[in-house]
Amino acid sequence: MGEQKDGNPGEHCLPWAESKTIFIIIIIYIPPLPPRWHTFHSSSVTRIKTMTGSSSKKHSMDAENPVKETVLITGGGGYFGFRLGVALSKKGVDVILFDVTEPIQPMPQGVKFVQGDVRVVSEVERALRGATCVFHIASYGMSGREQLNRKLIEDINLKGTENIIEACKKVGVSRLVYTSTYNVVFGGQAIENGDESLPYFPLHLHPDHYSRTKALAEMKVLEANGSSLEGGQGLLRTCALRPAAIYGPGEQRHLPRILGYLEQGLFQFLFGDPGDLMDFVHVDNLVEAHILASEALGDSKGHRSAGQAYFISDGRPINNFDFFRPFVEGLGYPFPTYRLPLSVVYYFAFLTEMVYSVVGRLYNFQPFLTRTEVYKSGVSNYFSLEKAKRELGYAPCPHSIKESVEWFKSHGYVHKSRRYTAKHLFRDMVLVLLFAVVILSWFPRVF
Repeated sequence: MGEQKDGNPGEHCLPWAESKTIFIIIIIYIPPLPPRWHTFHSSSVTRIKTMTGSSSKKHSMDAENPVKETVLITGGGGYFGFRLGVALSKKGVDVILFDVTEPIQPMPQGVKFVQGDVRVVSEVERALRGATCVFHIASYGMSGREQLNRKLIEDINLKGTENIIEACKKVGVSRLVYTSTYNVVFGGQAIENGDESLPYFPLHLHPDHYSRTKALAEMKVLEANGSSLEGGQGLLRTCALRPAAIYGPGEQRHLPRILGYLEQGLFQFLFGDPGDLMDFVHVDNLVEAHILASEALGDSKGHRSAGQAYFISDGRPINNFDFFRPFVEGLGYPFPTYRLPLSVVYYFAFLTEMVYSVVGRLYNFQPFLTRTEVYKSGVSNYFSLEKAKRELGYAPCPHSIKESVEWFKSHGYVHKSRRYTAKHLFRDMVLVLLFAVVILSWFPRVF
């Protein structure tokens, strides 16, 4: 695909004509924040797809199928994929972890690792032979600098999903559970207690390619539901789970990054309205939801989850910074009290992304925050679990991020002195702004 087109006219930047117009140019041509007054509620729009069913008690996967089954987990080398594999192996299921890198944890009995790439269809087909269910978790570009690598995001999230679907049809795998994201319907607009009736967020308005490709991939997965398997082997049944931000002991994406900011003295302010709420999901709750969704694709459950999407969280919306406060203070760091306007942080994130687009290939720095991360952290976005409870029997267990504090302490973490201060952050922000102004000056004049 070509260059990103987010549908916001403000991203067409202009040069300065005279020094006195420089700040007007920057303010006018930075993309606007999504309108916060446009709040979606659960009953506001037409349902995408509808299939209801009565609630039922939980059953293990091996109880659902008399013959011992084999499942394949793409992205099985990652935090969540590995946890899912371990949980399934404890239920007597043979598990294949499919990933480009091997898990760092020791492999339990009943779990096998197969190295492969979802972008290579022949490797996918070879790994899938003998499997009865696929959990497609592998993705790229969720946060940080990864969000700015458009080609890799598209190759893995979109092309990789297409390969999984086609391989399922060819090899004869009858069940496919896709791990999606809240972002398929959320793009910065406030959503309070939304549900699966909400439409996909307009693709051209997504400020990041990850969300756009995950939405397209989810559409393809759900459209593939009911497709015929080759050789008259039956039908492919598919569903998608849309998890909130994942946390848990040993989580290796968000918490280590936050910890790095704490060590460098960068966590000096909050932003957004303290009344804005977000969802989170403990890894064990997400594991349980995936197992339930897979079972609900089977014959004994009447294929109840086939063609459906489900929001999955702990069901306890909380302000983003309130959620992480026990983590920050539990590791011995002071919690900031100064709060910045959301718009200030959002515009700074935009300028950082612009600078990265110019120098990223020469200096692959980690953006402090991206635009998507700003509104995911500072704008209300939480969803109802009623559909997952009713159709899957999902019942999240209570957990706390304090588990992660204990995990870090048990693995030898000690409070570290700051190597990077707020003064350094202010200096770097000024440098980013100045560099952005220089870049703007190179764009052609349009008036």
